[in-house]
Amino acid sequence: MNLPLLQEIALALARELFPKSSRELGVYFVGRKKIAQLNKRFLDHEGPTDVITFDYSEGAKVHGEIFICPDVALRQAKEFGTTPQMELVRYLVHGLLHLRGYDDRTSAKRAKMKRAEDKWVRWTAATFPCEKIWSRKRAG
Repeated sequence: MNLPLLQEIALALARELFPKSSRELGVYFVGRKKIAQLNKRFLDHEGPTDVITFDYSEGAKVHGEIFICPDVALRQAKEFGTTPQMELVRYLVHGLLHLRGYDDRTSAKRAKMKRAEDKWVRWTAATFPCEKIWSRKRAG
């Protein structure tokens, strides 16, 4: 994974989504086992998931952690006919939108969040070379 590019994307999205707020964000890329443990412990859901966000924000300060599972991105990219790189972008956007107050627990709220997610994924794709986020090729 191209972590410097992902960091640049995360910082740019945070500036756009939270222009007047101070920000303290952690973005972690974890395996299926770790994301499944977090999913069970904090959400009481079984198995791995794509992204989990923890919001610790207080007042005007945005503070949170986003856990993303690249293994799930690979699987879901095939399922949804997209690339793993764009799935990772989508998960990052999704996590940031949760920190902005979006909720996906009802179908109406999920639809509103999906529209915002699609907008910011398109913005990211137009602004950054997303194809360079991740390559499955190994050096050597």
